[in-house]
Amino acid sequence: MSAASPARPRVSVIIPAYNAMPELTRAVTSAMDQTLGPEHIEIIAVDDGSTDGTGDELERLARTCPALRVVHQENSGCAGSPRNTGLDRARGDFVFFLDSDDYLGPDALRRMVAMADENGTDIVLGKIASVGGRAVPRAVFSHNQPRTDIFSSHAYLTLGPWKLFRRSLIERLRLRFPPYRNCEDKPFTAAAYLNASGISVVADYDCYYVRYRENRSNLTLTASDLAHRMDGIRLCFETVARYLEPGARRDQIMRRHVEWELCGPLRALLPRESERDARERFFPEFRHWARTWVTDTIVQRIDAPDRLLIHLLRADRFDDVLAVARDAKRDAECGRLVDKGRVYWTHPFFRDHTADVPDACFDITDRLPVHHRLDTARWHGGVLRLTGHAAIEGIEAIEGIEGIDALEPGTELVLRKYESDRPEIRVPTTSAGTSGGLVADIDPATADDGAPLERGLWNLYLDVRAQDVSRVVRLRGSREDGEIVRPPQRAVTTPRGEPVVVVPYVTPYGNLSLDVGGVAHARDDDIPCQVTRTAWHGTRKAVLIVGGRLTGDVTRNGDGLRLRAESGTGAVREVAARFEPVAALPVPVTSPPCCPSNG
Repeated sequence: MSAASPARPRVSVIIPAYNAMPELTRAVTSAMDQTLGPEHIEIIAVDDGSTDGTGDELERLARTCPALRVVHQENSGCAGSPRNTGLDRARGDFVFFLDSDDYLGPDALRRMVAMADENGTDIVLGKIASVGGRAVPRAVFSHNQPRTDIFSSHAYLTLGPWKLFRRSLIERLRLRFPPYRNCEDKPFTAAAYLNASGISVVADYDCYYVRYRENRSNLTLTASDLAHRMDGIRLCFETVARYLEPGARRDQIMRRHVEWELCGPLRALLPRESERDARERFFPEFRHWARTWVTDTIVQRIDAPDRLLIHLLRADRFDDVLAVARDAKRDAECGRLVDKGRVYWTHPFFRDHTADVPDACFDITDRLPVHHRLDTARWHGGVLRLTGHAAIEGIEAIEGIEGIDALEPGTELVLRKYESDRPEIRVPTTSAGTSGGLVADIDPATADDGAPLERGLWNLYLDVRAQDVSRVVRLRGSREDGEIVRPPQRAVTTPRGEPVVVVPYVTPYGNLSLDVGGVAHARDDDIPCQVTRTAWHGTRKAVLIVGGRLTGDVTRNGDGLRLRAESGTGAVREVAARFEPVAALPVPVTSPPCCPSNG
């Protein structure tokens, strides 16, 4: 009778290692010491032909940890090959790639596995922390996201492999790392993202610590020139094109590669190459990418310096591209010109007839930051009064006063109904004192040109104006002592005598919206389930706690009770509710329809 095969681990931690001392020891022990437990983890460390004692240290550690398996192979010169070796041997439900110069937080894998299990997601991003100043992504880790995707989150901005991947996804796609010294991880992660059933983000715990080696021998530093990047960049574009049809979704994802993998290296690295290599070896490839993958829609959405480079690439103007790249740092300090309600970057090529570059390449109007805050949101009878401040950065104030703190007549509050084609509603603001102060009154009973607001969800925006320049931004919720202030709901009466409940609420992203449509005079016994309280979870953003009470016969049979959320696009989410005869029924809901994931 054969011995029973060992239970399949939950996570296979794969560690590629080449001359990784002394950082290696902490990397491996951080995987060994995970709270998930050694019985649920296998560690596959691949020594890629090291000559500094890395192999011996791995063998020493393996003698103390049965979960650690060591593989020795000839040097491949890249991180992808030892990662592939680990993948070929992995047995876990999930795979986590741990670089030998980084390390895990003790509770990282337990938290990430729990997030994947709870939400059925294929990829989990754990918060990345910097050790010694190495740059890390921040936007995607602003709050926990139980379930999201690359189109409604910042997840695609981080393409490093330090994530929890469901191994069945990797094997279904037959994913392996290409044999490049740089950018080998981006096509791998991109393909996984583009095919994942869902993505989770653990943002309330430092899961992964990145650092540079003491001897600065990280491949990202030693193989940073264009020769080591071009194959990986090309494969990034091809991967996106393989999995996404032309259109808005492809443009959204391609934009990341245009900014980071095309314009970034072009500006930073092309001037370092010999003029012959720059002209004959690299420039034709960059020009091909600009012509093939950069649509006009992408051009409109990228920043002016990138727009300028793309225009020159498409026009096959090598000398101008090289000059713009070389002088990029100096030209970034060029000033601004306000002209007919638009703001332009006054680069030396701007309106130089010999340069022959259209003004659109220098238009920065839609990228000017708007500084605003909502100070108060209070009901005055049936009118919701908002007070706050707003200003467009870098626009000289009216009447020649310098600064960013003056508003012009015409600044308006804008109400847009969620997932509706109906026209937006504009509410005028009045100035309040100095420094960009404003006041806006919303009367739900008459706001729509004398008619009441339609029932539904309304998102609030500000159209801020200065020197005829208009910038529209989402209105953020008010704060007092650092806490978001949520005005109470209010029953208002329409001109037709119809009472309607208006509920101001703050989305998980801190934006203010209105829910119009609760009927104030509904009788308790007409409704089998009444919601009496909703609040965002104190520590888990994007999780809504719903409290309520059941009436009639429902209270005698609470088994199987579920809360159902439906979005305007037909997406449905159901979660089990906990029935408590005395208290409320707290239910976690991810991205409820009243708070769309795009904020």
